[in-house]
Amino acid sequence: MVIKRTGSAIAPSPLYQQVKNHILGKIDTGEWTPDMKIDSENSLVETMGVSRMTANRALRELTAEGKLVRLQGVGTFVARQKPQSELLEIRSIAREIKERGGTHSCDIHLLQQEKASPEVASEMALEANAPVYHAIMVHRDNGIPIQLADRYINPVMAPEFLKQDFTRITPSDYLMGISPAMEVEHIIEAMMPDKWSRDLLEIPRTEPCLILHRRTWVNDKVATNNRFIYPGSRHKIGSRFRPPHSI
Repeated sequence: MVIKRTGSAIAPSPLYQQVKNHILGKIDTGEWTPDMKIDSENSLVETMGVSRMTANRALRELTAEGKLVRLQGVGTFVARQKPQSELLEIRSIAREIKERGGTHSCDIHLLQQEKASPEVASEMALEANAPVYHAIMVHRDNGIPIQLADRYINPVMAPEFLKQDFTRITPSDYLMGISPAMEVEHIIEAMMPDKWSRDLLEIPRTEPCLILHRRTWVNDKVATNNRFIYPGSRHKIGSRFRPPHSI
């Protein structure tokens, strides 16, 4: 049993912490390796003699800390080191995954032309009900969802967009190949995702997400208006850069 000192007395660690320490110990020693499926909640209850609530809390906290990845209906896995996307540049998610040794795949949930809603029209400087291309995709790293991409594309900038096979090339690679962005806006926020996003990303309702809002311009026209949703335990966003002038 793991114990800690409280003043001059010795008290046991909370049961949920003991379960966490048990899991972390197996990860630290290499017995449980990245992407490996670990003991189920029921197994932890049985082997450690704790309640289901206790085992669940330990798994939830380790998932929130980025140590584990839980896939609904599949199981709990040891997390890889949390990948990071560049903040100050546009990079294909497939390239990022490949560079860190993963395997990229993509689920296409929507790819169609539709009328721009008032909100989308305003953000893209279009007339109300103007045609836009709309794409919703989930990008996976070794089968694990790491990005939900919700994109609106100005058809004038990419008239052949809907004809592409986006299981073979990402929208970012295609768009940068035909009309590289001349100006980019990035806005980041953290939030609890709605059920639709949770279901597509296969995350529990307690999982917070990072959201990257990106607009791009080509020749002073808004080319794309995008929203990228990342599970907080599976991804991070940041950049290292050299300022043009020292301070």
